[in-house]
Amino acid sequence: MKENFNDSLSRVLVHEGGWSDHPKDPGGATMKGVTLQVFREHFGAGKTKEDLRNISNDELEHIYRAGYWSKCKCDELPSGVDYAVFDSAVNSGPGRGAKWLQTAVGATPDGGIGSNTLAKVKAHDPVNIVNSICDNRLGFLKSLDTWPTFGKGWQKRVEDLRSTAVKMAGGNVPEKAAHETYETVRNGSSGEWVRKLQESLKIKADGVFGDDTEAALKAWQQNQGLTPDGVAGAKTFKALGLTR
Repeated sequence: MKENFNDSLSRVLVHEGGWSDHPKDPGGATMKGVTLQVFREHFGAGKTKEDLRNISNDELEHIYRAGYWSKCKCDELPSGVDYAVFDSAVNSGPGRGAKWLQTAVGATPDGGIGSNTLAKVKAHDPVNIVNSICDNRLGFLKSLDTWPTFGKGWQKRVEDLRSTAVKMAGGNVPEKAAHETYETVRNGSSGEWVRKLQESLKIKADGVFGDDTEAALKAWQQNQGLTPDGVAGAKTFKALGLTR
């Protein structure tokens, strides 16, 4: 759905994080999920790592919309399915994202989403499509040689996506899934649990734990009779209703 792009992009960026140039990452130098190769494909072969590190918001949005969202016809997909396909395309390539969608709806998995695939999508329950995409995506990731290095983070990303996408599709997340093991977060942390904390505190939810989030958390903890240490752990998440 067209109106889901900005929210989906913000969620993707929470997981993609900032600058990375991990020697074991096959994607190489990456900024906010954009590799140097992809950056050069969109803005010229002369772009350097430093250019990538300073990528603008307009450049970032252009790459994500043109290279992933539009390529996978996400404007024409149901709410929840669009986000699941988009995140899959960003993480594993548009071709694989498209194939996992096609497999979910019984279309020929050729990696190109056309009228036949879109027609089959309309005939299937979007919640079931989301779950199928996530299951196939995890199966693929677990088959990679890099799973021992990155697997924990990848699995968390897929399960966080599953929970959000199912809700977007109008489904109910089982209680167990809705109360997954929390991640202790503090100033300097980033990710989905920071975003959940910020949403509960009713402050800007960008998934980045900075000074403003710490101040808001300390004030809330003080008001709740908790130790105002600015760290969100077991007691804080339970008091917020995010865990049992």
